[in-house]
Amino acid sequence: MPIPKKTSRLNRDCMRDKVYQTLLEWITEGVLRPGEKLLDKELAQTLGVSRTPVREALGRLEEKALVEASANRWTRVAKISMDEAGLIYPIIWSLETLAASLALPHLTGVDFKRMKAINDELARAIADGDAVKASEADAAFHDVYIQKTRNHYLSDILQDLKIKHRRLEVLYFGGCSCAEASVAEHRKIVAAFMTKDLQQAVALIRSNWQTSLERLRACSVSESSPAE
Repeated sequence: MPIPKKTSRLNRDCMRDKVYQTLLEWITEGVLRPGEKLLDKELAQTLGVSRTPVREALGRLEEKALVEASANRWTRVAKISMDEAGLIYPIIWSLETLAASLALPHLTGVDFKRMKAINDELARAIADGDAVKASEADAAFHDVYIQKTRNHYLSDILQDLKIKHRRLEVLYFGGCSCAEASVAEHRKIVAAFMTKDLQQAVALIRSNWQTSLERLRACSVSESSPAE
């Protein structure tokens, strides 16, 4: 397995959650690729823990459909396809437009400044060709107003959906410059929030996700097309 060599060993405190969060991060960021077989013994040795918390973490990841297993045969990172994007993205943009309406009364100048700074980080990550950092920055941008909804149920649902969304982006946007347009779209979203124009903000958020899906599909086709 392509496990990072400089992985720090875990303390016993909150060991189960740390093992789970570490494996979740590796799957989300593409360190462990779709279809990669997962060996609990090797993972346990790398993390410096027993096999029990590793098995528990793998079970939790299987519940989230991020890991799949065949009894007594193999455990592997769940495969992911563009078909899933067509199912996931419409749910995300529908919930995020709801989030925008709930968040707008609570957004402040500090939030707008933070969104602009994160968007600048996104632009730098895209320019550097760093798909993981770009995906993290994109998620952080949207998370500013999601957290301002003060509705943890909505936030939790979106968080679970965006794990799968981030896997797709890292997998298909890696080395793809088509994500650059998202930076300009984010600027327009911030401007709409600043003027308290809810209708415009909602339309822009929906459009941002719709065009992101189109870009993702375009990148997927480009990656799969044979070189001429």
